[in-house]
Order: sequence, then structure tokens, then C-alpha cells
Amino acid sequence: QVQLVESGGGLVQAGDSLTLSCSASGGTVSNYAMGWFRQAPGKEREIVVGISRAGTSFYADSVRGRYTFSRDNAKNMVSLQMNRLKPEDTADYYCAAGGSGTYFSVLTAARNYDYWGQGTQVTVTT
Repeated sequence: QVQLVESGGGLVQAGDSLTLSCSASGGTVSNYAMGWFRQAPGKEREIVVGISRAGTSFYADSVRGRYTFSRDNAKNMVSLQMNRLKPEDTADYYCAAGGSGTYFSVLTAARNYDYWGQGTQVTVTT
């Protein structure tokens, strides 16, 4: 059973940067496809970035060029660097790990992920 714990959320102004971290225990992040999702109030959970075990990635159009995923196998954690934040980035952000698919599979659907963190809130003001 993999446990994921996110941290780093907060209240920032538009244009600021923020880094979210996700620490894993009970499993090794390099053995899973990893993803960051977000859910804004009244909206469905959506993929932000997905990374395969091989390192291939998918970024949502809304964040491409502003967000960067990284994985630190030695620390067994993943991070999400968020730059040039916008008010529409306001949401609860979730880290997820998925064991399905191949080594090269990037999982973009929430249903394909097996383990989830509790979420961390990001609020971007104008």
C-alpha cells in the first residue's frame, strides 16, 4: 500500500511561483506512473501532468510551459514546479500513483490511478 503526502500549497498572487511536493512511502515512485491532478470548487478532477515510469510526460494545455514535473528517486518523491500562476489555477492539487499500463504508459485518467494523496490547496489571487 503506497501512501502519498502532498505539501507546499498556499496562497499566492498571480504571477508568483509555487512548488508542490509529494512524498511516498510503502512503495517506490520509480515503479509507478505518477500524476498530479487538480480539482477546483464545483468542477471535476482534471489531469495536470502525468509521467510514465520511463519518464515520458503529458501536460495539460492549460499548464504546459508553466508547470514542470520532477521525480527524485533517491528521496522517493515527486514535485510540481508551478510558475506564472493564474487565478484559474486555484484548486486542490492531488498527487497520484498508478501501477497499470506499460513502462511507457502515461496515465491521464483518474480512474487508472491506484493511490492518492490527501491533496494540498493552492489559491491564486489577482
